[in-house]
Amino acid sequence: HGVTLFIAGSLGIWLFYIQHTYEDSYFEYDPEWDFVKAAVEGSSFYKLPKVLQWVTGNIGYHHVHHLAPRVPNYNLEEAHKSIPPLQKATTITLRTSLESIRYKLYDPKQKRFVSFKEVEKKVRVKNKSIHA
Repeated sequence: HGVTLFIAGSLGIWLFYIQHTYEDSYFEYDPEWDFVKAAVEGSSFYKLPKVLQWVTGNIGYHHVHHLAPRVPNYNLEEAHKSIPPLQKATTITLRTSLESIRYKLYDPKQKRFVSFKEVEKKVRVKNKSIHA
C-alpha cells in the first residue's frame, strides 16, 4: 500500500503545483487581490489527453473549480466551453508543464514566477556593479 500511496500522493502534489506555478500566474497581496482574476489567471487549464482527463476527474479544468467550486467534476469541461472568459485561462500541456518545473520563486516586482538560475544571474550582475 505504501507504494500506491506514494505514487498517488506524488501525482496529487504534481497536479496542484503545476496548475498554480507557471511563469505569468496571478499573484497579489490582500489589498490588491481579486477573486475572479485569482481564479482565472491564478490557476491554469491543464489540457490533458482524454484518458488522463478522465482518470484525474477533469482536474485540468482547475480554473473553473476555483471560480465555482460547487460545479461537479463531470460538468467542468462544459462550463469551460460554454463561458468564453474561462477559455482565456493560461493553457498548459504535458510538455509545457514539464518546462514549468524550473519556476520556484515569485518575483513581486516582475509579477511572475522565476527560476533560481534567473535570480542567480541578477545577483551576479548586482554584485559586479557593487564591486566595480
